Amino acid sequence: MEQLQQVWNLAYGIRRKLATWGLFLVAALLAVHVLFGTNGWMAYEKKKSEYRKVSEEVQQIQLENERLQQQITKLKSNPETIVKEAREQLRYAKPGEVIYVLPPPKQDMTSTAQANAVTPQKK
Repeated sequence: MEQLQQVWNLAYGIRRKLATWGLFLVAALLAVHVLFGTNGWMAYEKKKSEYRKVSEEVQQIQLENERLQQQITKLKSNPETIVKEAREQLRYAKPGEVIYVLPPPKQDMTSTAQANAVTPQKK
């Protein structure tokens, strides 16, 4: 009878340890899921930063849209603006004016382009 009691106590102790470790494992898995799961904390932070970035882009686009709307309004109503745009973009000149157009700045050649220019290519 005493041996049966010892076996029972041993089984009870093992069961308590297993239950404790099992709860610890479940808690650890739950913590990992909360942090790294599909809708976890890391995903939330990533989506939050993405939202901020998109909001800034939307704000910049709205400002650009307002600027373009103002320019459209000026072009529709202000003849001086039309003349200014025609002179700048189409290079129109008033009678007696001379327009000087500078050539575009020369771009530096890349090392590959320089090598190709120096060594003749075989055909």
